[in-house]
Amino acid sequence: MQSGNPALNKNTFLDAASGALVAHGDEAMTINGTINRTGLLLILVLVGAMFSWSRFHGAESAPAMLPLVLGGAIGGLILGLVTAFKKTWAPVTAPLYALVEGVFIGALSAIFELRYPGIVMQAVALTFGTMAAMLLAYRSGLIRATEKFKLGMVAATGGIMLLYLANFAMGFFGHSMGFINGSSGIGIAFSAVVVVIAALNLILDFDLIETGAQQGAPKYMEWYGAFALVVTLVWLYLELLRLLSKLQSRN
Repeated sequence: MQSGNPALNKNTFLDAASGALVAHGDEAMTINGTINRTGLLLILVLVGAMFSWSRFHGAESAPAMLPLVLGGAIGGLILGLVTAFKKTWAPVTAPLYALVEGVFIGALSAIFELRYPGIVMQAVALTFGTMAAMLLAYRSGLIRATEKFKLGMVAATGGIMLLYLANFAMGFFGHSMGFINGSSGIGIAFSAVVVVIAALNLILDFDLIETGAQQGAPKYMEWYGAFALVVTLVWLYLELLRLLSKLQSRN
């Protein structure tokens, strides 16, 4: 099983001790348990976002948002990497990631809202609407996580991450790939493609989590599965925010 989500891969549900998928009885991962923990993590994301959003009081407070954006982004990256490599720590690191990432999202959203009033609620509604649509498509069998589909999504997601990394590196030399942040037709098309790929990653996440529950993965994997879903939802929200801002800047 593969997922474009960097938090999920073919070894995600292997038991840390034995290196194999084994049944754990009452201590096994369940779908309902993962759903409950996903809900809790989303609440923590909201708490963090509300904290940083409350620090925003108009254009004059915009500079004060930058430390929250940078601190939240760096802290979220570190906690995300720790969780990805130390799955057994997920019951602790996943909630911390959700809080820190919420601070980042709240501060960044406040800056976007200042420039494009109403954009945040649009992005939030589209994010959860997309998740509901993807879940319905997955449960109905309309979209199946076949091996070719998985490999395609892994390649597409990896390609996007490499583009973002290259653009970040180019920034140190005063250059950038204009279509990533630009509002030209190509820039909007690029963002639309990225949104679609982020949305399709939800299918892979649903499939991998369901597989883990069916095969009796350890209980802590509920936290890890919830963490992985939140990672994808955060990515989807940020890409929708970027796409909407490009569209509104052309009006």
